[in-house]
Amino acid sequence: MPDLLEQGAAWLEDQRTRHLSRTVTYLRSGDSVDLAATIGRTVFEQADDYGVVHRTESREFLVLATDLVLGGKVALPQAGDRIREIAGDQIFIYEVMAPGGEPPFRYSDPYRKTLRIHTKHVDMERA
Repeated sequence: MPDLLEQGAAWLEDQRTRHLSRTVTYLRSGDSVDLAATIGRTVFEQADDYGVVHRTESREFLVLATDLVLGGKVALPQAGDRIREIAGDQIFIYEVMAPGGEPPFRYSDPYRKTLRIHTKHVDMERA
């Protein structure tokens, strides 16, 4: 018997990828891959030793897990990887990372089809 929720989630992910994404380039060492990514954000809050709450906003890239292929193998995001996003005549460069010991990505759905990659803006270039 088919899992109707999983089928519905797969359909929604297909629609998100087709209609709500832009092409970005994912880089690790000498490998790179162009991905269809939906842009999002997450706000992390972390209290320091003095009780001061620090807020950090992360730019998120939602991509299909099967599309992140580096060196001929499906990979998972790692801290230090880079993502290049072109906007007009600017190239924004983001580093894969998450604050406070959080992992650099999480699955965005219960079926582990979509990765939500946490990043921070680190550089900018002219296209």
